[in-house]
Amino acid sequence: MHKLGLGFESPPPTKIITKNKLKMSKTYFEVSVKYRKTTESGVTKIVTEPYLVDALTFTEAESRINEKMAELVSEDFKVTNIRVANYSEVIGEDDGDMWFKSKVSLLAYDEESGKERKTNIFLLVHACDAKNAYDNTIEAMKDTVGDYSIPAISETRIVAVFPYVSEEVL
Repeated sequence: MHKLGLGFESPPPTKIITKNKLKMSKTYFEVSVKYRKTTESGVTKIVTEPYLVDALTFTEAESRINEKMAELVSEDFKVTNIRVANYSEVIGEDDGDMWFKSKVSLLAYDEESGKERKTNIFLLVHACDAKNAYDNTIEAMKDTVGDYSIPAISETRIVAVFPYVSEEVL
């Protein structure tokens, strides 16, 4: 863990070595934001909603959510919580309106002990319903060499995902 100035610790990014090149994987942060929201019925209430931000550190995640929320919300808002999200991958779909958490169990056979081992990973899937989220998870896992199962898919409260977009790309 890397120590940050405000007493927070930033997790080191996972390093993946491929053909003598060092590739950094993504770190996602779930950021809770509290603000005043007007509902469809015209009632104004204070809500706390979670957003997913692709960032390298807690500080960057807070800075990015402040920029994004300033564009989306006309009134004051407050970042109430930032935590590292446990998602291996985010799978987006244009026609989805909800975010689902897919638990995928990767199955491997341990030759020494003779037992089957499970390693769980979590995918965040954008879909219109749980069936569509399951289908999108199957599609994302189609190139997986080993066996896997999908023991759970659940709807999340995540409102939006803000991926990192390099200025070089723009």
